[in-house]
Amino acid sequence: MMITAETSSVPGFVAELVRAANEVDRLTAGEIESLLLRAMITVRDLREHAGIPGSGTEHDAIVRLDIVAKGVVTFSQANISATLREAAEMVRTLWIIIDSGTVVTMKPSR
Repeated sequence: MMITAETSSVPGFVAELVRAANEVDRLTAGEIESLLLRAMITVRDLREHAGIPGSGTEHDAIVRLDIVAKGVVTFSQANISATLREAAEMVRTLWIIIDSGTVVTMKPSR
């Protein structure tokens, strides 16, 4: 993988998500929604690069992020904090997979 300005900012984005999770009470609903939408796009892009397809079902982490992003005002601060931490962990893990050069291949189920 070629390191570009966009990909080299991934660790910084992880740190931004963790900081936001620790300071949810200081963020507006719009800021939280924006972070979660950025996380969804980042996870999708990193998955694509790693060869990991999304399921598109309610069990897909991106779908869960979308649900919280769209309904941020209906969730507790604890739930939003946990969701931001989950997003940070997904981005971090995918970044590690890609940075390590690991190739993911999927076999069709029988």
